[in-house]
Amino acid sequence: MIHNKTFDTPQALESAEEAIWKSVCDMAVATVEAEPEISELFDDVILSRDNLFEAIMARLARKLGRFAMPEEKIFKIFIDACTADIDMRSKILADLIAIKERDPACETYLQPILYYKGFHAITTHRVAHRLWREGRKQLAYYLQSLSSEIFAVDIHPAAPFGGGILLDHATSFVAGETSVVEDNVSILHEVTLGGTGNAGGDRHPKIKSGVLIGAGAKLLGNITVGERAKIGAGSVVISDVPAHTTVAGVPARPVGATSEALPAMEMNQMMVEITRHCGNDSDTKGR
Repeated sequence: MIHNKTFDTPQALESAEEAIWKSVCDMAVATVEAEPEISELFDDVILSRDNLFEAIMARLARKLGRFAMPEEKIFKIFIDACTADIDMRSKILADLIAIKERDPACETYLQPILYYKGFHAITTHRVAHRLWREGRKQLAYYLQSLSSEIFAVDIHPAAPFGGGILLDHATSFVAGETSVVEDNVSILHEVTLGGTGNAGGDRHPKIKSGVLIGAGAKLLGNITVGERAKIGAGSVVISDVPAHTTVAGVPARPVGATSEALPAMEMNQMMVEITRHCGNDSDTKGR
């Protein structure tokens, strides 16, 4: 197994990339033999490409290309950014591994590259964020707008994201300008990292490493969610969450310590902590 992490050296990154690329190419060849009707897609994205990152950027360029900025121009922007930034390549690879390790529906690395809009959206954001940091804000905004329109994911290009991010299903995920998401975080659909009004300044949540955020949760304001915390589905979080703590409800309140050492990795969204917190298993049965 290739462990889910960012990569400390160029050699480690290259080794992981080569292993994944071989797996992707082998699966592409087998798929074309079994399903010739889909061969054009596989030839375009995988079999005609030289490496993993070229394949990923080609797929995104095809998705994002529009009359105002055609596919060829978007591909060049994306591949130039990726080639120049080893940290971004490391994070993209960690994202890909995170999906394969955490999502039981993901059988191969090929699936996220071709089909998973969560992976497409976070990769597009990584390019937009690099452009933002370079002062190319209008181009970054353009990519944000396309991502919102096409993938239903709206991440402000100023917001930094660590590596190993899983946007599972991803629909309606929103992250505001001063949001910060660290490494190895798992986020379900319809999650909002938002502000609380129209004030400027630092106004959005800070998500520490290893956090799991359940579907539909709304995290509002300049709050901090501590390492390896877990946010219950549908919760509204308006205050800090301590590390290794599960919160749930509207407004969200602690319901116990996290039952998993690594909530983001294990993806267990059941609120078993409530049982321990209540101290009586029978109190929670049937609810």
